Amino acid sequence: MGTLEGRQDDTSTPYQPLALLKKSGVDGFILALIAMIILAYWWPEGGTGTGPFSLSKIANYGVSVIFFFYGLKLNRSKLRADLNNWKLHVLIQLSTFILFPLLLLPVKNFIHDDYLQLLWLGCFFLASLPSTVSSSVVMVSIARGNIPAAIFNASISSLIGVFITPLWMGLAGTTTAESLDFSGIYQKLILQVLVPVVAGMLLNKHFGYIAERNSKVLRYVDQTIILMIVYTAFSESFEQNMFSNLGTAHLVVLSVVLLGLFFLVYEIIAGVSRFLQFNTPDRITATFCGSKKSLVHGTVMASVLFANSTITGLLLLPLMLYHAMQLIMVSFIARKLGARK
Repeated sequence: MGTLEGRQDDTSTPYQPLALLKKSGVDGFILALIAMIILAYWWPEGGTGTGPFSLSKIANYGVSVIFFFYGLKLNRSKLRADLNNWKLHVLIQLSTFILFPLLLLPVKNFIHDDYLQLLWLGCFFLASLPSTVSSSVVMVSIARGNIPAAIFNASISSLIGVFITPLWMGLAGTTTAESLDFSGIYQKLILQVLVPVVAGMLLNKHFGYIAERNSKVLRYVDQTIILMIVYTAFSESFEQNMFSNLGTAHLVVLSVVLLGLFFLVYEIIAGVSRFLQFNTPDRITATFCGSKKSLVHGTVMASVLFANSTITGLLLLPLMLYHAMQLIMVSFIARKLGARK
């Protein structure tokens, strides 16, 4: 018996670091994202190729695939059933699309260096994005929050973002990055994002069960397409030496700023939730959904908003850092809240 226990301990030892990483919120997908950035650094040629079957073209087609299956999983009757808790919904959407950008917008007036303005633009792009769907729902579930409201707000946020994110980036782009071309943005988003989502929603009644049954497989498809987008974006940026001026000090300051942004938004939402006298489950849903940003929608939006731009990888950097931080912070908070009596 003792020998068997000893063998089990020995067998589990090599996997302890991975288990600790997963427990802290750093999953295999984050590690894969880091691997794509390293690959883009060492072999940018693979992501900068042209032609109908290049990775960038395939990733472009993949955008529509992601949003079609996203729409296929959206049940309209369930969304309508969750409209009653309107104060909670309004708070989450205002936090996602108004509070975040307004906190960062004034900062641009204090930045005069061109390279730092690009980093600020990446942070502002992060601030203008919708809330994440899957991880918000999972974390709300762990913390024993209002799960139906989390599903409703994450889904609605994704649809609103199709219209709001370009508006905010148009405002930022006209003053900070004149080289960005925003003409035809809505046309691209309607064709690549909105049309597939609507098509999926219309087919939900007949084929939605297939998407639900194969949600794990579809998640891997989504992640593969995102990894391709990240690889091609960073390949372009490395090819053009966009990271040559990025030092360790930049990364440290950027990480501190993003961490501060997360906690600032989290505490503001928590304070407003208390003022509105939300119960504990609603307060959890408000803080979790309102303070998170979607890497899925961010990479997809970037491929549309900054198509063929060499700065896309640099603009995605704040989002990727924030994504890792929010998973770690929220998973820690969720476990703590989930253990309450």
